[in-house]
Amino acid sequence: MSWLKKTKGIAVAALLGASLMVAGCNAKTSGDASSSPTSGGKQEITFWTPFSGPDGPFMKKIVDDYNKQSDKYHVKFQIIPSGEYYKQVDLALSTGKKRPDLMIMHVDQIPTYQKKGQLQPVDDIAAKAGIKKEDFVEAPVKYATIDGKWYGIPLDIHPLVLYYNKDLFKAAGIDHPPTNREEFIEAAKKLTDPSKGQWGYVVPTLWPQQFIFPTIVGQNGAKLADEQGKPRLNSPEAVEALTFLKDLVYKYKVSPEKVAQDGEVTLFLQGKNAMQLNGPWMKDQFDKAKINYGVAPVPQLGTKQQAVQAGSHTFVIPKDVKDSKVLEGIGDFLKYVAGHSIDWAQSGQAVASKQVLASDEFKKLTQQQTIVAQQFDYVQFNPPIINWGAMTADLYKQINLVLLGQKDPQKALDEAQEKALQVK
Repeated sequence: MSWLKKTKGIAVAALLGASLMVAGCNAKTSGDASSSPTSGGKQEITFWTPFSGPDGPFMKKIVDDYNKQSDKYHVKFQIIPSGEYYKQVDLALSTGKKRPDLMIMHVDQIPTYQKKGQLQPVDDIAAKAGIKKEDFVEAPVKYATIDGKWYGIPLDIHPLVLYYNKDLFKAAGIDHPPTNREEFIEAAKKLTDPSKGQWGYVVPTLWPQQFIFPTIVGQNGAKLADEQGKPRLNSPEAVEALTFLKDLVYKYKVSPEKVAQDGEVTLFLQGKNAMQLNGPWMKDQFDKAKINYGVAPVPQLGTKQQAVQAGSHTFVIPKDVKDSKVLEGIGDFLKYVAGHSIDWAQSGQAVASKQVLASDEFKKLTQQQTIVAQQFDYVQFNPPIINWGAMTADLYKQINLVLLGQKDPQKALDEAQEKALQVK
């Protein structure tokens, strides 16, 4: 789990246990790490991650396995709760105190931190470690390459996927998940029975609309910002996308009204929500709940093309990490991860390493990971714009009001656009 909030409160940090949770304030500075090897004589590398949910142990296993086989370096794995992660990162990078040597950053955060001069290019470190851009799926590599320099080595890509309840589909006589808008609406109607409290598709009014709404806008053939970096939150394509989502509730009536945060997840867990759009990070929770579910690519709910909003966890290095031994150790660790990230795939993610994606081990994993990887050719990320999060803060408040039936889509997006233009 990470910035994605995964299910915001459903998969909470407590799932990891106190043994894994290490507060960011206990991290060593890079200077501490580079000046004093560990008691075993290995060079220590401090590594921060926001994996404070069920995915944390999967990364811990990778780090533990690396440490066991390395006779030169020791990676100190530190988890900072996802809700606090970027606050700690900002504090560490702005003050230069208690900062990590290596950290996970979401790919759409890289432009902002690079612009602030807080990251260093990874080109030289990667080259010395034998890591090439061609070793990874192109989309996150291209996104993290700014002014010809590479700033983030990708771990995974996590696009939206469609989860569906196989038992409810069978009972409704539906033999395959929908692939387009027409099939989606038709299936949702067949799967809806308000007398039983059963719904075809429960429309979330909050998270993960940050993935759902941009997906449909992209499928309508548009982007939420133009090539010059100006937001286009109220484009005709965006208004159409939001109108469609609202219609699922108030026109087609395949969703209950006024869904609370995580309400769609709760109903899915109860077997009363037949379909939901969410991320690969949900796999562990659904597996443990023993739901008979399937996974499919996101249907083309838009009007023009296939597209799917995604995120990507990437490895980045703070600008002030200068110690040559630490940098060599980072390269050695990242080379190891590129070849051994099958353990990360076990968490439900599809990794960015082509070597792992092509391996027999990956192909033997459950359907979810292969479905996720099928969407890599048309994934899209947030626009590479400084302060994009601040620009869209009001957007998702406005979307929430629309989906609660309190506002008109056009008016809501006009207001969001006006607020976005005020952000510098």
